[in-house]
Amino acid sequence: MTQPASGTQPGTVPPGTYTLDTERSTIRADVKAMFGLMTVHGTFRLAGGQISITADPGSCVVEASIEAASYDSGFAVRDADVVSATLLDARSYPQITFAGRGAHRDGDGWVMSGTVTAHGTVQPVQVRVSDVQLEAGTARFRATARLDRTSFGITKKKGLVGRTADLLIEAVAQPS
Repeated sequence: MTQPASGTQPGTVPPGTYTLDTERSTIRADVKAMFGLMTVHGTFRLAGGQISITADPGSCVVEASIEAASYDSGFAVRDADVVSATLLDARSYPQITFAGRGAHRDGDGWVMSGTVTAHGTVQPVQVRVSDVQLEAGTARFRATARLDRTSFGITKKKGLVGRTADLLIEAVAQPS
């Protein structure tokens, strides 16, 4: 039975350390392409991470990493181009990481401030948590974020690849 989180408050998940389930978590990236005429939907594979839930939402900590070379849009030629030196350069920068600390209430959800490290560059990001659920000890989080690729120095293919990526994170975590 699913127990919805009251107002998506992080405190609805019992305090403790949770390990992200790499098999059941998904990270989807939606990017405009072809001068904004279409949207490309791709996914990344979660490499690992932990969530530390505390009684004080301002002290919660999240650390997660994804494999840059795991990008998959269902079109092999595009996927190879995205992970190549042209864009993500996954060979030189194999991990994309998120480190966040503290959540605060924002409307119906929560916002966690943090940093994303990609392409050798660290940039601030706001992750909006819209849903938190607890089911049989498993914590589920749904969150969104927007990243500007040019802030990471990824500037090639202007027009063909949009400047921003909208991320949808559906994370599943088990108590450690």
